[in-house]
Amino acid sequence: MASYSIDIIARMMNGKLVPSPAHSTIDHLLTDSRKLVYPETSLFVSLKGPRRDGHIFIPELYGKGVRHFVISEPVKFQNFPEAYFISVNDTVESLQLLVSKHRRQFSYPVIGITGSNGKTIVKEWL
Repeated sequence: MASYSIDIIARMMNGKLVPSPAHSTIDHLLTDSRKLVYPETSLFVSLKGPRRDGHIFIPELYGKGVRHFVISEPVKFQNFPEAYFISVNDTVESLQLLVSKHRRQFSYPVIGITGSNGKTIVKEWL
């Protein structure tokens, strides 16, 4: 992902930034708490699935240095005094909206590689 400021991302997601304003730079989107590499420049999107709710990982990630989160559930902001939250109605839809707006900045073709065998090697060849 290209670098964006957190306030620009909030606007792209049609979300509300709490507290506002903030001008931190985001370089990485994070949807899996186990894949954290760059806490200072990551934005954790709290996805809700049938078995897990990403909101439960906010305290753990905050403890590891993440300070930027996308949420759709209430959070006790006072528990995370240095954090910034983008509050949205649906984190999946907001992530899709962000990616869509980012993608529209480019005009090169998109290629889909499908099938049950050989996807990785074809991707590497390309």
